[in-house]
Amino acid sequence: MLVLSAMETGNIVEYIDQRKIICAVVLEIKNQRLRILNENNREINLSENRLSHKCQIKLNTGMGRDDLVENLKATASRRNQLIHAVNVKELWEVLNSEQQWIDLATMTAFCFPDAPTADHESAVLRAFFNNRLFFKFKSDSFFPYTEKEVKRIIAQTQEAERQKRIIDDGCAWLKTVLKASQPTMTAAQTDYIKLLKIYYLEDKEDQEYKLAKSLVTKAGLHNAETIFQLLVKLGVWDRDENIDLIRHEIRDVFTENLQKEADQLAKTGFKPSPDPIRRDLTHLPTLTIDGQGTSDHDDALSLEDCGTHFRLGIHITDVGHYIRKESGIDQEAALRTSSIYMPDIKIPMMPAAITEDLCSLIKGKPRNALSVLVDITANGDLLNHEIVPSVICVDRQMTYYEVNLVADEDHDIAVLWNIARRFRQSRLDQGAVQITLPEINIWLDENNQPNVSRINRESPGRLLVAELMIMANWLMARFLAQYQIPGIFRSQPPPRNRLFESGEGTLFQNWMQRKHLSRFVLGPDFEHHSGLGLDAYVTATSPIRKYIDLVTQRQLRAALGLEKAYRRTEIEQILQILKQPMATVFRLQHNRHRYWLLKYLEKRVGKKEEAIVIGKRRNNFAILMAEYMLECTIPQPSGTILQPEDLVQVTIQHVSARNDVLNVFMG
Repeated sequence: MLVLSAMETGNIVEYIDQRKIICAVVLEIKNQRLRILNENNREINLSENRLSHKCQIKLNTGMGRDDLVENLKATASRRNQLIHAVNVKELWEVLNSEQQWIDLATMTAFCFPDAPTADHESAVLRAFFNNRLFFKFKSDSFFPYTEKEVKRIIAQTQEAERQKRIIDDGCAWLKTVLKASQPTMTAAQTDYIKLLKIYYLEDKEDQEYKLAKSLVTKAGLHNAETIFQLLVKLGVWDRDENIDLIRHEIRDVFTENLQKEADQLAKTGFKPSPDPIRRDLTHLPTLTIDGQGTSDHDDALSLEDCGTHFRLGIHITDVGHYIRKESGIDQEAALRTSSIYMPDIKIPMMPAAITEDLCSLIKGKPRNALSVLVDITANGDLLNHEIVPSVICVDRQMTYYEVNLVADEDHDIAVLWNIARRFRQSRLDQGAVQITLPEINIWLDENNQPNVSRINRESPGRLLVAELMIMANWLMARFLAQYQIPGIFRSQPPPRNRLFESGEGTLFQNWMQRKHLSRFVLGPDFEHHSGLGLDAYVTATSPIRKYIDLVTQRQLRAALGLEKAYRRTEIEQILQILKQPMATVFRLQHNRHRYWLLKYLEKRVGKKEEAIVIGKRRNNFAILMAEYMLECTIPQPSGTILQPEDLVQVTIQHVSARNDVLNVFMG
């Protein structure tokens, strides 16, 4: 270690400043601090622990300042020239096996065996300072790194150089992009694009996030919106890019192997089952009812007039017949959890060869199904029911709109509608909470512009399908309970508060009632579902769209002797695995629906809309824009007292779909 007491005025010393070794002369020693003049003609004050080297060589401080500086420069130059005689790597190759500290005098003697001087000592320090790959060192001693440590340091050095190059070159390129009206991008810039994506997505788990932040900071791109628009400008993203899909790494295509697996299954196609328990129901007049443009039909209905009663058939495509547990398609479906439906894209749970062909209930094509056959009176009294594996063949494929047009004229449709209404009433009598709210449908036209319409969920077509699927799910839940087979049962505690009875309420009451519902619960045992007014409930009517429904269908198939059931522990494990992905799918669909709704409203800035006051929120009021079933806030109006359920006129002030902003004001 350097000893300050041995130092005198005029001693040449060295210290490190901004990663450089600076040569200086001591002008004054006072209170353990040094006043020095350095080779750059600057006087500074320095404490002793800042010195990297000192020696007994002295300069006459009485000479002129310029002469002192020239002497210091000459000393520094002389010492830098001596560096070339120091081969740090060769020294390491000789000394690394020692693994012990080597003092400065010894190391200098290795490098300069013939009467080394202070200049030689300084040259050794400078050489080791310039090449810190092989030794760690203090001002008076050195310790060789191990081979493993050297490899690690080399890798770190190369990585640091790579990052510096990316930041410098990337920053220069981005500045040209910002100025260009039509910028171009080559393969060389893909690294910069990747970093911009990482930063915009706030993917802090990515090991290159810090590098991305450094690039963005140096380029002056602190605004997230600027980064997004830059990526749009470069053609990397679309102006309506679905960031959620990117953030959650949701794939909208299937791998080549999965596609081949699906195509092979579809190519094999339907074959008559030799199993005697599969009942041939192809003689039944069967129809599907779906939205316009639906291509994956997973449920169908049939009706037989038995004189004293009707036999209602609710037929669900038998996906489990083709998709085996742990197959490639099954594992992918479990990862996806559900088909995802958005205004601008549909991402299926399974390949189209399965969902739109092999397992889709297509008109005129026989299909395997699980059928819930219910004997029921015109008054809606259930007499008997059974669940059987079947073969069906759809005769009619109708849309909700078509059903609504003929609901009073078509005999079978009218009966189905009546049965559905009677069943709903029976649920209401059992305490069901019927929330009736319009559905906001958003679709994109040929110019990719959003259009909005309200769907009446109480229309004949939608009501009869919804209620008869609820009936099927209820009966399938009871079937599993009867056979004591675990399933994915859905239950719900009573609501925290009831705002109306018997399914009738205002739009305001229905909206608020939904906020008072208890969360539904999924579990392996059946329990009461308060919201539906049923003693047991599963969902098994959409096995090509929801993995939970496929799992439940497999349990039904097991009860019918068609396959082995999942054990209770397996059901619990499946529920645990699916919990987060299911929540993600819900959030993705909700966010994208809201995005396109706000996108539609961007063109309605300045327009007046009717709203319902929901309640007070600190300094503002929550309102429901009834036309769009969209909740937002308005500033508290001065001189006006608002009460829940008041109707008000609001004007759309500012909308940004990308930033999820909707501002309105009264008037």
